[in-house]
Order: sequence, then structure tokens, then C-alpha cells
Amino acid sequence: MRINAITNWAYGVTVLLTGLSGVAFILSTNSAIEERQAAEQHLVLDTLGEDLALGAEERSDAARLYVMRGDLRHLERFHGKEEEERAHEAAIRNVREFGASPKELAALQEVEREAEALDKIEVAAIVAYQKGDQAAAQQMLFGPEHDRLQTALLETVVRFRELTKARTGAVLEQAKERSDWFGLAARTMLAITAALFLGVLYFVLKRRVAMPLVRMTGIVTRLAKQDYEVEVPLDRRRDEIGEMNEAIHIFRTNGLERDRLDAERRLDQQTKDLILQMMHRLQACQIQEELAEVVARFAPQIFPNLAGHLYVLNDNRTSLTLVGTWLDPQHSADTFPSSACWGLRRGRPHVSNGGQSDIACQHLDESDVAGLCVPLTAQGDTIGLLYFEERSPEQPAVETSRLYLELIAENIGLAVANLQLREKLTNLAVRDALTGLLNRRCLDEALNKQLRERAGKPLVCLMIDIDHFKRFNDEFGHDAGDVVMQYVAQIMLDAAGELGTTYRFGGEEFTMLLPDMSEAAGFEFAERLRDKIGTTPLSHRGRILGSVSVSIGIASSPREGTVATLLTRADAALLDAKARGRNMTVCSSGLVVT
Repeated sequence: MRINAITNWAYGVTVLLTGLSGVAFILSTNSAIEERQAAEQHLVLDTLGEDLALGAEERSDAARLYVMRGDLRHLERFHGKEEEERAHEAAIRNVREFGASPKELAALQEVEREAEALDKIEVAAIVAYQKGDQAAAQQMLFGPEHDRLQTALLETVVRFRELTKARTGAVLEQAKERSDWFGLAARTMLAITAALFLGVLYFVLKRRVAMPLVRMTGIVTRLAKQDYEVEVPLDRRRDEIGEMNEAIHIFRTNGLERDRLDAERRLDQQTKDLILQMMHRLQACQIQEELAEVVARFAPQIFPNLAGHLYVLNDNRTSLTLVGTWLDPQHSADTFPSSACWGLRRGRPHVSNGGQSDIACQHLDESDVAGLCVPLTAQGDTIGLLYFEERSPEQPAVETSRLYLELIAENIGLAVANLQLREKLTNLAVRDALTGLLNRRCLDEALNKQLRERAGKPLVCLMIDIDHFKRFNDEFGHDAGDVVMQYVAQIMLDAAGELGTTYRFGGEEFTMLLPDMSEAAGFEFAERLRDKIGTTPLSHRGRILGSVSVSIGIASSPREGTVATLLTRADAALLDAKARGRNMTVCSSGLVVT
């Protein structure tokens, strides 16, 4: 029941009991008044009876003294008592107003008759005495008839007093009982009213208001401080306190939801910030290894529950090679053909999960964890693959983070494409388009770097020229000449390996720089190179081109001269080799071997 209803009921019952208590007090007061009136009636009637008896005796005494002594004072006294007797007779006639019973009235009438009879005898005795017959007068006043009437009168008065005493006593007792009963009822209802008031005060104010409010005060205080971890006991009461408790519970639930949303928003903002930081660093990467390191550094921070691999397509676009990894994924191969991934086949992100709701990629082994393959594309071309793998089936993260995963893949794809495009542009700027060798400008930069950073350290320079190159162009066409040029360039690249760097100097001339090598060692290397080039016959489009020979000039630094004169000295040695009949190696120091 609601507190308002309880209060209204308690108020109504209290008013009712208070009213009944008032009525009981009023009735008790009326009973007390009736009791007092009964006592007064008893006193009046008892006094009347006593006065009747006493008055009759006094009149008789006055009459007797008068006839015996003849003293007029006694006669006057007799007449005075007679007047009192008339007043008593008038009072007897008004006794009905006091509620006298019929027996009482009959007794009074009998007293009145007997008093009249006595009065007649006494008056007759006084008349006889006044006439001089004292003996007759005394005989009447002291005779048996007078005594009988006087005794009867006194007995009747006593009976009247007993009747009035009995009646007024009963009325008095009834009035007293009613007064006591109504007084008890009034006190009882007042006690009930007080008990009801105290009960309502305890039950409503203490149990249903004060105690819940005290309990909720601490809860509301903690909620005001945004401490939503406080437990709010759910009160099922259907009253104002219950509604307040329900409101506090809803407030706490909303606060928890708001905190959860704030935490998700902060986490989402943190994820966006990390993605933005990663994008900035991806844009600043200059080589593919730096890009893979950036991805491997930021991906675990953005998605701590996802391991992953970064793959890049080879130049033939047939297979993918692992270039970056983080958090140690377990279920994807390091290298696999592009046809083994459904994501690359479809050109869209593909989920391979343990629930087998979709077909799994062939580059993944059997597992209960989900894996997401996101193709890396740029301007419509697929350039690689970003693979994410859930670290545990109990921590699903692929579907919840898929939007961000695809966003990251898009930016990584653009970054990889930019690096590849930059590498292509760099190659076009520093490499020869026909042979793939570094060009003359790279050679000049390398020599300048040698002057700045490696001054005083050994360096061998080989100037290489294809003998009678014009013959291949004239007899077999320029395409054949290009094949010869590419053939010689490839052999030089293979021979140099990690020993040095090969450049196309111009036309059919090439240059090799071999650092940390003496002139003698350079000579031996040149001879092996010349022998390898000359021992392999060439063919083009089914036609035998014959063997290719080269002339080589060698110069070294710093023992035989400075780096600044290295190219000049090597070129002079090459010219000397060509002048001597070609297909030979000549050292600028004068050492010649054919």
C-alpha cells in the first residue's frame, strides 16, 4: 500500500477514534451530571421527609405545651409550624418534578392525610382549651388516637425516605456505572488512538520512510559522485519509496550504460587516434621494410586480440610473400599462391571461421578461431593481403572490428602502392631501362660518396666495352643488339653479386666499382668475367648470334691514383685494350694480359 494511502487511512481512523472518544467523554459527563442530579434529588426528598416528620413532632409539642401551660408563645409557635406545614404540602405536590415513583407519591399522600388528621386533632384541642376545657384538650393531644396518628405519620415518613433512598440510590448507581463505562471507553479509545499514532509513526515514518531514506542516502551520494558500482537493492514496494528506489535503480542503470558508452567512445577514439598515427607513419615510410615495421608496431595496439600477417604479391602476381607479422599468428602459411585465398579471388574481405559458416581459405589450416583476409588494393589493382586471426575463440574480435580492419587495409594498400610506385619511379630515374643497371648519374654519385666517406680505402674500377657491337645491330637488327646488351648486363650482375656495383656508362660501355679490392684481385675478377661472357653463344629468334667478347680497362685507387681520376684512367686502359685488338683486359698501371 502506498504511504499516502496509509497516511490517509491512519488520519481517518485517528479522527474517527478521536470523535468517538469525545462522544464517550460527553456521555460520561452527562452520566456524571445525572449522578449529581440523582444525589440532589435524594437529598431534597430525604430532607423533605425529615422536615415532615420533624415538623409534625414540633407542632404536636407546641400544641401540647400550649394546653398544658397556656403560654401564647407556644400557640404562636404552633401557628408558625402550621405555615411550614403548608409549605411542605406545596413541596409534596411538586415532588413529581423530581421523578418520584408512584409508591413514593402514595407515601407522601398518606403522610399528607395523616398530617391533616393530626392537625385537626391538635386544632380541636387548642379550641377546647381556649373554651376552658383543658382536660378535653389534653385528652385529645395525649390520647391514643393522637399517638396512633403521630406514630403512623412517622412510620410513613420513614417508609417514604426508604423508598426515595432506594430509588435515587439505584439511579445514582446506574449513572455512576454509565459514567465509569463511558469514561473507560473514552480512555480506551484515546489509548487506541495514541497506539495507532505511535504505530503509524513507527511503521510509516521509521520503517517505511526513515530507514529506506537513510539507506538510499548513501546510495544517492555515491551515485552523485558517479560511483555507479554501488549496488542498489531492488525494492518491490508499491509506494513512493518503491518508486524512488526504482528511479534510483534506473538512474544507476543509465549511469552504467552511459559509462559503458563513454568507455566505448574513448576506446573508439583511441583506436581512431592510433589508426591516424599509423597512417601518418605509413605515409612517411620510404621502403617496404619500414612499412611492415610500422604495421607490426601499431596493429597490436589497435587490435590487441588479433594477430596478423602482411603479405605482398610478387612481380608476377602469382604468389604472396610474408613481409610483416605481429602477435604470432598460428594458422596461415608464410608463402602461398594467390589462388589459395578466397579474399584475393573475390576481391573482397573474406572470413574463415571455426563455425564453418563459409568456406575457409586454402592457406589456413583447420582451426576453431576466425581469420579475416582483406585484399590490399590501390586504384583497382591488388597488391597484397592483410590477414587477421583471433587469438582465442573466447575473445571474438573480427566481426566487431571489421570496419576498422578494412579501413586499415585500405590505407596500407595505398601505402604499399605508393612505395612500389616510388620504387618504380626511382628505378626509372637511376636505372637503365634496357638493362636494369644503374645509370651514369648513379655512377657519379657513387664516386662522390667514395670521395666523401671512403677516401683512402681501396677501390677498383672496370670499364667494359662490347667488342664489335655494331655488327649485331647491322646483321641481326637492333632487337638482337638489345639482347646482347641485356645478356652482358645480366652476366655482370651475377658476377658482381655482393662484391660491387654495375653501371651502364653509355652505349655498349659498362662500368663496375669493386670496393675493398686490390688491382690484382680486380684483374683476376675481370678475366673471369671476360671468359664467362665469351664462352656462352647467343641466339635470337632462332638465329645464332655467335659469341660475344668484351674489352676491359682497370684502374685502382688510391695506390695508383685518386678517385677523381679513376674513370679517366680506366677509360684510358680500355682504349688501350681496344687498340691492341680487343677481347683483353688492360690495367692502367701497365700490366697487360692477353
